[in-house]
Amino acid sequence: QVQLVESGGGLVQAGGSLRLSCATSGILFSIHTMGWYRRAPGKQRESVARITGGGSTNYADSVKGRFTISRDNAKNTLFLQMNSLKPEDTAVYYCTAERMGRTTWGQGTQVTVSS
Repeated sequence: QVQLVESGGGLVQAGGSLRLSCATSGILFSIHTMGWYRRAPGKQRESVARITGGGSTNYADSVKGRFTISRDNAKNTLFLQMNSLKPEDTAVYYCTAERMGRTTWGQGTQVTVSS
């Protein structure tokens, strides 16, 4: 059974930092492209960052220079380091695993940034 379990969300003041983690099981983690998406209240879901099995990354323009996606293939875990957080980063953050056109989603973790 495939499971993606996010953790690390919470309440932080603007300018602060959080580190999200996504523990996975039931997949061959190292060959999946992994990603973080978010959905803010009243807005559409958007891609935040993605990382391929080979370590190539891409980011949404809104988070470039502030967020860093990384992966630990030995621990089957994905991370998102979020620095210089802004109120507009407030959202539910979801971890994804992508392979051959199929995407698996985690249950999400809430990030709230206060001004």
